[in-house]
Amino acid sequence: MSNVMKSVAIAGAVAAAMTAQTTAADAASKEKCYGVSLAGANDCAAGPGTTCAGTSVTDYQGNAWTLVDAGTCEEIELPEMADGTERTGSLEALDRDLPA
Repeated sequence: MSNVMKSVAIAGAVAAAMTAQTTAADAASKEKCYGVSLAGANDCAAGPGTTCAGTSVTDYQGNAWTLVDAGTCEEIELPEMADGTERTGSLEALDRDLPA
């Protein structure tokens, strides 16, 4: 293998390692927030019968979560529910806005 090829391979490995560390750091500053995503825009956990990311079928589905910046989940502004009740995000799954 030529020196140029070795240099390119090493540079690629270093870039990949740096990306992995940044991703881990970003994940540490995030938290799961339930009930804030639009239908099909959740990161994971959308209740029984679903697989994972993008499987929520209702806007603000209470058992579907999205990663948000740590400390912001319960402060995200959401539209009121149809009956006028305030809707907020939660650090735990909610029993609201579930599909029929």
